[in-house]
Amino acid sequence: MRFGSIGVMATVLGLCAAFGLAQANDDPANPDNYPNWRGQWYRTKGVQWDTAKPPGRGQQAPLIPEYQARYEVSLAEQQRGGQDYKPQVKCMPAGMPQMMVGYEPIEIIVTPQATYMWMVYMHEFRRIHTDGRSFPAKIEPTFAGYSIGKWLDTNRDGKYDTLEVETRGFKGPRIYEPTGIPLHDDNQTVIKERIAVDPADGEVINDEITTIDNALTRPWTVTRPFKRVANPAWAEYFCHEHNTILILQKETYFIREDGVLMPSRKDQPPPDLRKFRQTGN
Repeated sequence: MRFGSIGVMATVLGLCAAFGLAQANDDPANPDNYPNWRGQWYRTKGVQWDTAKPPGRGQQAPLIPEYQARYEVSLAEQQRGGQDYKPQVKCMPAGMPQMMVGYEPIEIIVTPQATYMWMVYMHEFRRIHTDGRSFPAKIEPTFAGYSIGKWLDTNRDGKYDTLEVETRGFKGPRIYEPTGIPLHDDNQTVIKERIAVDPADGEVINDEITTIDNALTRPWTVTRPFKRVANPAWAEYFCHEHNTILILQKETYFIREDGVLMPSRKDQPPPDLRKFRQTGN
């Protein structure tokens, strides 16, 4: 009886411990349940939206005819040296989904309540709510949109490893990448992401991004990989400090280091200065 009682007690204690572990692993407020994504993340491939395809028309963006025609105008302008089609030359934020190109490093901060992403480029910021909330009835439109995420334990090991995100509530103008692939003017875009560590490399994160937009004939899915830097060095990027491009009447000019205005293409007409006020001698 004595040994039997000890056996029963050991079994009960073991069950209690197991139950306690299950409770801890199921606790969404426990920070130990979340992956370590701290650090600096660099894109590992080009700045074209679909890194598996060439830039420009090689992207084969599934645009409806109206927006394909608009894109052709942007490509033609780019060929001439112009960049009026690109909001970022006017220091406007890239917004989603373009901010996930990762022109400059990205910092990821994971907490039980939200996952934060800080982009060095344009100093943009994402807040992905993971506290179980739903989308509000009214969303104040922003370039980055309003993001709600859900953590998944796909390995069933008691640790979260995958973040599913849905983002809505945009304002524009927004494009996908530097050649000007457009999103619809109505800003009714819905973006769904599945972010997880690469199974073959624990220092690589893959962001599978699906864009649902009225300028597209179908949802467009791409995967963008980012690699963690072992010893990060953070730098500042201020658009107005680095911007050497000036748009005047849809013509693109360059500003030389000494402040002189330069053409961006051969035989470009000089800007119309009639509405400029002359200063100095």
